[in-house]
Amino acid sequence: MKKDELDGKMSISGDLPNFLERVIKKKTTIGTLDKLCQYFYDQIEKHPFAKYIGTFDHYSHTAGIEGGIVEKTITAAKVVLFCFGKKLLDPKILSVRPRAIGLCETPTHYVISFLEVPNPSLTETMIKWVDNIDV
Repeated sequence: MKKDELDGKMSISGDLPNFLERVIKKKTTIGTLDKLCQYFYDQIEKHPFAKYIGTFDHYSHTAGIEGGIVEKTITAAKVVLFCFGKKLLDPKILSVRPRAIGLCETPTHYVISFLEVPNPSLTETMIKWVDNIDV
């Protein structure tokens, strides 16, 4: 998968490490944002302890709010929610659970983003999921 200069690690508010990848629509066989959501659902289901929670249609939510604003280049936006939670040793960890993979569609790209997991091996798992998208 070809990396864009904006892809990889970035930070929101300076504190939260966020992974971002843009996939050129012409270079993938995914076809629709719903199929991309299904791809991540399948990866979660195959994982030995990840648990799928649901998929949130952020675009419909925001567009349906009076005064809601959606950037004109965003044609769809969904969030796949799941949890890797294998241990629950500290109440503070709940603030970073569950995990969310943001999936956005523009006329030319799919944009995939997620906050990195405190456990580096789980972050690597999520990055591998992105890297293995059929392009």
